[in-house]
Amino acid sequence: MGKKLHDKIAQFKDAAIIKEKGIYPFFRPIESGQDTEVIINGKRVLMFGSNSYLGLTNHPKIKEASKKATDKYGTGCAGSRFLNGTLDIHIELEERLAKYVGKEAAVLFSTGFQVNLGVLSCITGRNDYLILDEYDHASLIDGSRLSFSRVIKYAHNDMADLERKLAMLPEEAVKLIVVDGIFSMEGDIVKLPEIVELSHRYGANIMVDDAHSLGVIGHNGAGTASHFGLTDDVDLIMGTFSKSLASLGGFIAADAATIDYLKHRARALMFSASMPPASVASVIAALDIIESEPDRIEKLWANTNYAMRLLQDEGFDLGPTESPILPIYVRDNDKTFLVTKYLQDDGIFVNPVVSPAVPSDSSLLRFSLMATHTFAQIDEAIEKITKAFKEVGVTTVKEKI
Repeated sequence: MGKKLHDKIAQFKDAAIIKEKGIYPFFRPIESGQDTEVIINGKRVLMFGSNSYLGLTNHPKIKEASKKATDKYGTGCAGSRFLNGTLDIHIELEERLAKYVGKEAAVLFSTGFQVNLGVLSCITGRNDYLILDEYDHASLIDGSRLSFSRVIKYAHNDMADLERKLAMLPEEAVKLIVVDGIFSMEGDIVKLPEIVELSHRYGANIMVDDAHSLGVIGHNGAGTASHFGLTDDVDLIMGTFSKSLASLGGFIAADAATIDYLKHRARALMFSASMPPASVASVIAALDIIESEPDRIEKLWANTNYAMRLLQDEGFDLGPTESPILPIYVRDNDKTFLVTKYLQDDGIFVNPVVSPAVPSDSSLLRFSLMATHTFAQIDEAIEKITKAFKEVGVTTVKEKI
């Protein structure tokens, strides 16, 4: 047996070094449902590291829909959508999603990551261009790497740089601008009106990844294009079900011809098993709740504004965020791990984000809100975060001044 592969893997020491320091923060086992409070090692911990923005993962209507779908259809489809894995509820959900985001048609994938791999690997050709924001999600980056098209990145939310890149490209080529709606680490919203204007000027198309936007912004939470009133100007709208929609899977919505093309060309769709019935039924139930309970989104934003104000009053650096994703900048990898460990020991769950996910001087705690958080829970968390920063020796903006 060759030793080279094992020797190469043995050189990976990053996780071991953090574990030796006693501050390894990943793969933490949770012993309860994903809610505002979870149980870890038998202890109550406040959850501020979840993407369940509307707090629906334990909603009784969604759990009941999941159980009924399993009773009717079984636990899986045992095949891809292309062959034996299409159920009537897959079609129902696709029609529902297309209407929700304002497009002619949609198609489901088994995960959100698979959507971006499948779409970007086949939507453009050898002589075409994919233009990505440098802070786009990893799935968009990986999808673009599978494409035969040339990939160009522009500086984050920098419209002057985007225009410079567009101006360099051949007029006759297909040019697809691919962006996050809400950026998953920074929490800021894409400058979609400016991108639409540039797309018209340079003959480009637009794809928006609304993974963190659905259920958060837009009419009834319909996403970024809806938020700006630009649905007709965005060609492809992508979304996931693992955040606000309390399930697992993803979709792409567009005009009917584009969706038909993707159904027959996206390998991540054609060669992956389809979404299981329980997941599909959960999304349908989640959409029902979102559309019938608009106050959930209002509560999410009340919590977001409340937490943002408290953190800013304490002098924390939150960067340019304008969403329920609040990045609390530490700007030091080891101290980010230390603060995370200190907080978990004190009953607060947050996510550390360090290099290479972000530059080492941009390491942060990703503090995210749910509609179901109470102000009292937010108060407790921020009080403990302030204490943790002082214990670890992290200087806040206010203290620098």
